[in-house]
Order: sequence, then structure tokens, then C-alpha cells
Amino acid sequence: MRTKRLSQFGQQLFFVGPAFAFFALVMIIPFLMGMYYSFTDWDGVSGQVSWVGFANFTKMFANDPDFWTSFWFTVRFTLLGVILVNAVGFFLAYFLTKPLKTRNLLRTIFFMPNVIGGLLLGFIWQFIFIKGFAALGDVTGWSFFQLPWLGDATTGYWAIVLVFVWQYSGYLMVVYIASLSNVPKEVLEAAEIDGANRFQVLKSIIAPLIMPAVTVCLFLAISWSFKMFDLNLSLTKGGPFKSTESVALNIYNEAFLNNRYGYGTAKALLFFVIVAGISLLQVWFTKSKEVEA
Repeated sequence: MRTKRLSQFGQQLFFVGPAFAFFALVMIIPFLMGMYYSFTDWDGVSGQVSWVGFANFTKMFANDPDFWTSFWFTVRFTLLGVILVNAVGFFLAYFLTKPLKTRNLLRTIFFMPNVIGGLLLGFIWQFIFIKGFAALGDVTGWSFFQLPWLGDATTGYWAIVLVFVWQYSGYLMVVYIASLSNVPKEVLEAAEIDGANRFQVLKSIIAPLIMPAVTVCLFLAISWSFKMFDLNLSLTKGGPFKSTESVALNIYNEAFLNNRYGYGTAKALLFFVIVAGISLLQVWFTKSKEVEA
């Protein structure tokens, strides 16, 4: 019996051990080191590290309006981004599960933006907003294309939301397509025979049955929205006057531009706790709404 247990442990160690070691090296150890540095005043360069306790967190709450401005921007961006990217992703999936001749081509087209890197995508859209929209505005005379899309706090916010939804809705579309494909056809046919219209079928049958996919998609969208960095950096760089600066960009600037690595990791730790709490609440709530087919 003991030999069998040792054999099973050896097999688990052989298959799981390398992956766990790599995960610990890349994720767990840096996270624990970040927790330590959040209680120091390390500048990220020198070998001198001084323990300051909760001074970084006290400063964050008492004397750092830029951080809370970026946090409020991130919250507003997340609320709108999560709703829109899930709504667009679901309705794309809903229509592309219909018997359309070009649905495979359309699925590929809508998924393609997710393949492009965030920084490259941001620079492409920066050119579109500055040059492309200006040219369209000159041709059509529409004031919509002549707005200062990346030069104003309001339009900059909407520009980032637009590109974010355009990039990630295709990925969520694939998740929703997989879930919609597993909805029992017999249930849908029975509802149609009973006289239910499309909206009633969508609300009372399809929506409850795809809640596992909703749980996953909401979790992914919340994670993407809160940690949004590359689009922010490439489109607006947080401007004008830090009005469109996300928390991730604020932490990056604090740690690597201002050389306050300890203070930056303190912000990151607080941000991690907040996002983890929100994600856990979201998963708990949506899991409670799931039903079995």
C-alpha cells in the first residue's frame, strides 16, 4: 500500500512538478516579493531597501489624488466596458449561430482584432482617430469625425472604450457560440410550439442555460478592463492631464518612471485586493444563477 502511494506521488510530482515550479517561479515568488516591497521605499534600482511599514498605504489614502483619479476612471471604464463587450459578444454569437452562409467568415473577421497585440492595435487606432477621422470629417463635414478624440477627457474615454470593445468582443463571441451550440434544440422547439416569441425564448430559456458562459465572460471582461494598460498607453498615455490614466498605467509610471518601486507595488497590492474581491463576488453571484439543462 505504501509503495502504491509513493508511486502515485511520484507520478503526480513528475507531471505536475515542472508546471508548478515554473508557475511558482513566474507568479508566486514575484507576488510575494511584491508584497514585501510594498512595505519598503525601494527605488527599484539601488541595493538599499528600507522598511517603512504602512507608510506607503497611508500616503496613498491621504495624499495621492492622482491615484484615486485614475481609480475612478478605471471603475467608469470597467462598468461600461464589461457591459458593452459582453453585449456585443453575445449578440454577435447569437446571430452567427444562425444558418448563414458566411457565418464562418464573419466569425473569423470578428475574432481577428483579438489576435493583434494591444500596443499595435492602439497605434493603429491612434492613426485612425487622428488622420482617418480628420479625413472623413473633411469629406463629409460631420462634426462626429472632427471631435478631438484623443485630446479631450470625455472623447478620450469613449475612444478607449470603443477600441476595447472592438478588440475583445470577438473573443467573448467564441465563448458564447460554444455555449449557445450546447443549448438543447428540443427545448427551443418546444418553446416555439407553445407560442413563445424570440424575446421570450432568449430571456427565459437561452439566458439561464448559458449562465456558465456568462460567468466566464464576465470574469474575463472584468479582468481585462481593470488591468487595461496597453491601449491606454498607446492611445492617450493617460492624457490630457492624467484624465484618462488607468490604474495600471498609474502604477507603471509610479514604479518605473518616478522610480518609487515600493510605493508602486503598494498601489498594485491594494489594486489586487480590490479586483480579487470584485471578481469573487461576481463569480459567486453568477454561479448562483446557473441552472442545469
